[in-house]
This record gives sequence, C-alpha cells and structure tokens, in this order.
Amino acid sequence: MATIAVVTSSPPFAEGGHLVMARELVRALKEEGHQAGLVVTPQNRFGRQASAYLAAWCTDVQLAHEEQKVDQVISLRFPGYAVRHPHHVLWLNHRMREYYDLWDQFSSHLSWKGKLKERTRRAIIHRVDNHLLGKMQRRFVISGTVQTRLRRFGGIQSDVLYPPPPQREYRNDRYGDYLFGVSRLSPLKRFDLVLRALAEPRAAGIKCVIAGEGAELDSLKRLSRQLEIDHRVTFVGRIDEAGLIEHLACCRAVIFPPFNEDYGFVTVEAFMCGKPVITCTDSGGPAELVRDGENGYVTAPTPEALSLAMRRVIDDRNLAIRLGEAGHTLTVGMTWSGAIQKLLV
Repeated sequence: MATIAVVTSSPPFAEGGHLVMARELVRALKEEGHQAGLVVTPQNRFGRQASAYLAAWCTDVQLAHEEQKVDQVISLRFPGYAVRHPHHVLWLNHRMREYYDLWDQFSSHLSWKGKLKERTRRAIIHRVDNHLLGKMQRRFVISGTVQTRLRRFGGIQSDVLYPPPPQREYRNDRYGDYLFGVSRLSPLKRFDLVLRALAEPRAAGIKCVIAGEGAELDSLKRLSRQLEIDHRVTFVGRIDEAGLIEHLACCRAVIFPPFNEDYGFVTVEAFMCGKPVITCTDSGGPAELVRDGENGYVTAPTPEALSLAMRRVIDDRNLAIRLGEAGHTLTVGMTWSGAIQKLLV
C-alpha cells in the first residue's frame, strides 16, 4: 500500500467544499488501506499570491514523518498544486477564478491603475499555472464546468471525475412542505434569486429554509423583508452535520441556483436523501448532474422560471418522490473507492 499526501490550500479559518473533499479523500484512502495525510498550504489575498505559490513550491512533500517516503501527491486547488513531486496527480477544484472566468466581474470594479496592476498579476498567474499543470502526471477535474475553463484558459486537457457524496448517515424521513437551501451566502450563490422567486405570485405560500453564513446574510434578510416574504423564509445560520441531514431528510426539495459553480456537494447530498434539486442553466456543476424533469429541474436563471419549478414540486408530492428517487439512483453508483482507483498511479 502507498503513502499518499493530499494537498489543498485554504485561507485561515475558512470552511467549504474544498476542505470537505480533501478530508473525504484522505478518509477513503485510509479505508482502502493506504497511509494518507492532508497537507494544507497557505492561500493569500490577491496582492500576495506569488508568495503563496512560492511557499507551496518550496514545501517538501516527498518525505513524511521520520523520513518515510511519500509515494504520491494528489493536489486539489491553487496554489497548493505548486508542490513538487515526481508522482503528482491533479484533481482540480478550481484555479484562482478572479483571474480566469470571473475576470470581467472582478476587474469591472477596479480603477485604471488597479486594472493595470491586476492584468500584470493575471498574466503571471496564467503562465505559472500553465507550467505547473502541464507537468502533472495525470489531470482530473471535478466537473465539466472546470474542464471547460481549463481548455478555454490555457488549452489544458483533463478528465472529469465527479467527487462522490461525503460519507454521512443520509436518510429520507419525509417529503415536507418546504424547500431547503444551504451554502456559503455570497453573491455567486444567488440566494437573492431564490428570494425573488419566492416573491413571485406563482410561489405564494411556499416556505423555504436557508442555512449558511456569509457576507450576503444581512442583505438577504433585508431583501426578504422588503419583498414581504420574511414570514415564509427562515434563516438558520451555520448548521452542523446533524442539522444538514435533518433538513435534507425532511424538506420537499433542495434549491441551489449558483452562478457557474465548480461542483456543489449539496446536489449529490440531496440526491442521497432522495430529494430533487432545483438549479439553473448557468449554474455549472449542479446543472451537469440535475437532469431537467428527471431528477429535478434546470431552469432559466429568472425568478419566474424558478418559481414555476418550486410550484411543481410543492404541489405534487408524488412528483417530488419520483424525481428524488431518480437522483438517488444516480448517486449510489458514485463511490470513493472507484475514484481512488483512477487517482492512483
């Protein structure tokens, strides 16, 4: 059996799907009999990314504790994939999106001096990333969305390997009378779109529970009051694993309409609980797994379209059951053991 280092990066005190994936991969490798450990390299703010890349590049991952040889590295995201190892496999979450697919949104708020500075940094990051990723022994990505970005920015080829659901005690208690959304509450997650859909006349009376924290929480609460739907929308803040499973097990359906999401574990976790997912045509990873009318709904990113999908699953419990069962069938075949077989060299 092999000794494997799983490498990711994260800002201090951050939590998100990238760390869930990294921990699950380490757990699964150990269950397969390998010795595995997680290495988290620093991820600095914009002006200091060069030092973060350099720190990762200088990190020695070829020897473990007591001079034990590390047989392979599996890296997951920037700048952690700058670590050096002769047997290095990439399973990419994403690169620094503000310098790639989110450049237009990011740069639109900059002064002309700021744009000049960030264009220079962007060009350097592109060259460095292309060099680093080009040297990988194998390249996998977590979705077709990420695969398309790699081809568009750098012409880098890769294979899609969807991450299986995290190992949890999934269950289906009932198909309740509310929708459930869970995410870090940032602009790209578009929960303002969810609220505007709930305010549509077609969605009258539909209840929604939203879990998560983030920069948008207060503004979303204000918006729910302005739209006069705050009596139907409950913000529960950050929830633990037990709370997550409780809501997935008891809701009617999950609503998750982000913009160009890398993957989104909530989609497969909802399916594991037999619940349909409502997402949007431009949502990226979730829209690859949700098949419109088969295991959920993929709608236009408008309040009107989302409200129609909401109405359908709330008004027809049997429809929600059928869609959710199809989603469950899709995810039960996604296993960590199968993923590991592809990742090992």
